[in-house]
Amino acid sequence: MSARPNSDRPLEGVRVVDVTTSYAGPTASMYLADLGATVIKVEKPGGGDDSRGWGPPFIDGTSAWFATANRNKSSVVLDLRDPAGREALLRLVASADVFLQNMNPAKLQRLGIDGASLLDRHPRLVYCAMSGFGLDGPDSHLPGYDLVAQARSGLMSVTGESGRSPQRVSTALSDVVTGMCAAIAINAALVRQARHGRGEIIDVSLLDTDLAMMAPRIGAFHAGEPEPAPSGGTDSVLAVYQPFQTADRVIVIAIGNDMMWQRFCGATGLADLGAEPELRDNAGRREQRPRITARIAEVLAQRTAAEWLSVMESVNVPAAMVQSLSEVVADPQVVARCALMDVPGTGGSLVTVRSPFRLASAPEPRNERFPDLGADTERVLIELGYSPEEARALVPAVTAREEAS
Repeated sequence: MSARPNSDRPLEGVRVVDVTTSYAGPTASMYLADLGATVIKVEKPGGGDDSRGWGPPFIDGTSAWFATANRNKSSVVLDLRDPAGREALLRLVASADVFLQNMNPAKLQRLGIDGASLLDRHPRLVYCAMSGFGLDGPDSHLPGYDLVAQARSGLMSVTGESGRSPQRVSTALSDVVTGMCAAIAINAALVRQARHGRGEIIDVSLLDTDLAMMAPRIGAFHAGEPEPAPSGGTDSVLAVYQPFQTADRVIVIAIGNDMMWQRFCGATGLADLGAEPELRDNAGRREQRPRITARIAEVLAQRTAAEWLSVMESVNVPAAMVQSLSEVVADPQVVARCALMDVPGTGGSLVTVRSPFRLASAPEPRNERFPDLGADTERVLIELGYSPEEARALVPAVTAREEAS
């Protein structure tokens, strides 16, 4: 994939070198690429990014997981065990505005690409360190994955059915949100870089991200709320704010204020509940949650989900079907927003999810195919000042090691 103009995207001209692997780091650099940055993905010889092997499913040898986090990038393969590979990486970093890594501290020191060393040489560099547990603290050396962070942060302790064992949120939640957090911090640091020429060391971890997602629960617990446990989503600070079974399937009802409660009661034939003084505020409804949710469940079970959703829409009470993925991908709102994008060249057999922001200045999303492993190595090395002969000499060396591994 050759470099190309990105129209009027806000990060056009920003150069990102990304040596992260798996999912959080690649998600962060993908969002930067979506915003117009030139992202050079540096991968190891052999298999490259670990997520290239995550599957099935594989489409023509490509992991569907990998494709979802690696659009709009170039791929360079460098063997960082080789002095020539390390030198090429250092040249790449010297050309960059942003550098992302998720290696362990000992490896960073050994390669000379720890934050302090690189900012000493390149004071304007925005350096983002991504890890399981952060750059300091007694467990900073431990490896971390999404599952581990969800467990340790308490997120799993509040997820699942009542009376059952804790459950992981069944997607790469920690990774995706950590990628978003990294992208936010990097963009802020780029503003200062542009204004003052100063760099930054950014420390982003899966655990800190999940703690941030648990902030309402942690705050309530410290304020005296009983320690929460899995409840099937029926223990929100708001009442009523949970799933209900209708005559044919499950919907959720989200009553966010007292006026909604009154409209809900009027629309569902529960005017007697709406008239009870002790239920007129959220605190009272929480105190009597079992009683009122039992009444609501009886009523909602009498009509279909589609009927109730129509009723809720008519009185402006937030509600939704609990949809399967086959329904999500065909959801009229999802389709109208073009939230799913076919990966170019795959005939629609692979899709990615559009970044969760829209820019008026760039109404068409940037959507370039994920890079083949090492596809851009020679081009990027030549752009760095290597002669064509020197670049070709590095590429066969990498290929030979791949074949031997």
